[in-house]
Amino acid sequence: MIQSKYLADSPWTGKTFQRIIFSITLLGFGVLFYPWTQNIESTGAVTTLRPNERPQAIQTLIAGKITKWYVKDGDYVKEGDTIAVLSEIKSEYLDPGLLGQTSTQIEAKENSILSYSSKVDAINKQIIQLEKNRDFSIQKAKVKLDQEAIKYRSELAELQAAQINLKIAKQQFDRDSLLGLKQIKSPLDIENRRVKYQESLAKLAIQQAKTDLAKNNIENARIELQNIAVEYGEKLAKTEGDRYSAISAQMDTESEVSKLRNQYSNYLIRNGFYIIRAPQEGLVSQTLSNGVGIAVKEGQSICTIVPSNVNLAVELYVKPMDMPLVEIGSPVRFVFDGWPTMVFSGWPEFSYGTYPGEIYAIDNALQPNGTYRILVKMDPKDKPWPQQLKIGVGARGYMLLKRVPVWYELWRQLNGFPPDFYHNNRLDPTKKLDKSNKEDKSE
Repeated sequence: MIQSKYLADSPWTGKTFQRIIFSITLLGFGVLFYPWTQNIESTGAVTTLRPNERPQAIQTLIAGKITKWYVKDGDYVKEGDTIAVLSEIKSEYLDPGLLGQTSTQIEAKENSILSYSSKVDAINKQIIQLEKNRDFSIQKAKVKLDQEAIKYRSELAELQAAQINLKIAKQQFDRDSLLGLKQIKSPLDIENRRVKYQESLAKLAIQQAKTDLAKNNIENARIELQNIAVEYGEKLAKTEGDRYSAISAQMDTESEVSKLRNQYSNYLIRNGFYIIRAPQEGLVSQTLSNGVGIAVKEGQSICTIVPSNVNLAVELYVKPMDMPLVEIGSPVRFVFDGWPTMVFSGWPEFSYGTYPGEIYAIDNALQPNGTYRILVKMDPKDKPWPQQLKIGVGARGYMLLKRVPVWYELWRQLNGFPPDFYHNNRLDPTKKLDKSNKEDKSE
């Protein structure tokens, strides 16, 4: 008790305590002016840069029944390896000879197309022959019409000659009759003149009939010429109709062949869906636990493949208030779940167990949880991420911003102000502290 009182009253002890208090106060005051790295803290999980590197659910493209498995959970598969085999369950595809029957139908329809094509060719030849016969008949009718016209002109000339002969015979008969009254001509001469006059009259009547007949023959020839055009027009129209019917039937058959070929291709492709293959190499997980003999629906997942060679990334979620401060290329420090760390968010150079990254992409769409998603990739020029990282591992990120004094950061935090907005030029404060301080002063 006496010794303790002696120590408390010692001048040396009092001066030492004062020096300690002064040193702590001076140190604390100096820390207020020490540079502090502003940062945005966010949480997320490990993912991949490319969609094809993420876990992929293997789905069935058709409905079927699983008959055999070739893999189990944990197996490593390469691209194209068989995972499982399905059998058909739909009634329209159960026939084992479906492909052969469809191929036979296609051949039969193709032969029908050939027969229709031959029929069209035959009809085309028939049309050509009908056109030739029409032209020949028209030419023949025109020749006949010309012949009848010539004959009519001949008969008309003879009619005119008969009219002249009748006129002459009448004049002679009248003259001889006058001479007979004067007894210059004998009655016999007068009777002869009367006979000749009657003969000329009869010849004129006969010639008139021949001329009328020749004129009628011309009209008949003209009508026959018109009938030829009408007759062959009807025949050609009927033949053209037969040709178009054959062409229509041929096109319908070609359409049916096209449908059958499409069905054949679909059947052939469907046969390839019975074997489910790995789209890429990786580890098999989450296989369907019900085994064989179960029916699966179209699009149902039967297992998951986790790719082995991936480019890891981290997806973080940032509050809307901090979103304007984030830009592509900004540095980020990570703390991964399961790795020992000691973090000083304001002094990243003193942190232990953190890993660097760089912002690769920023989503402009607000997530359902009210945050924005950003994607961070590994910086190839800095410390590599752990090889044991798996997709889905939790991560906490610190997006490094401006270097400010500690007192300014305390004042900002007390007042609830956001971090300062500035362009970081992709500068990592943990590497270039001196240069960062110079830039901050210049700003």
